[in-house]
Amino acid sequence: MSDEEKALLEKSEKFAEETGIAMNPDEKIVNAIITGLLWKKQSNGELYCPCRALSGDKEKDKDIICPCIFHQKEIEDMSHCHCNLFVAKK
Repeated sequence: MSDEEKALLEKSEKFAEETGIAMNPDEKIVNAIITGLLWKKQSNGELYCPCRALSGDKEKDKDIICPCIFHQKEIEDMSHCHCNLFVAKK
């Protein structure tokens, strides 16, 4: 795991802890999402959710910068966010 991946993982873990949610316990899923987030940052300039399509409108696309505005409702409804990086705390 690169330093950039480790830093993003730590940032995500801290966010989850501070907001009362958890990281997905499946390390393979977490690593894939972290890689996808960094790829989106490299190719599009922001940590856009790798599971959502960009519209091309930077104002609209701000909503899907991880953690996206949808994650809380998705966790409430499905016990995980759309991409499965964050899950409900057990």
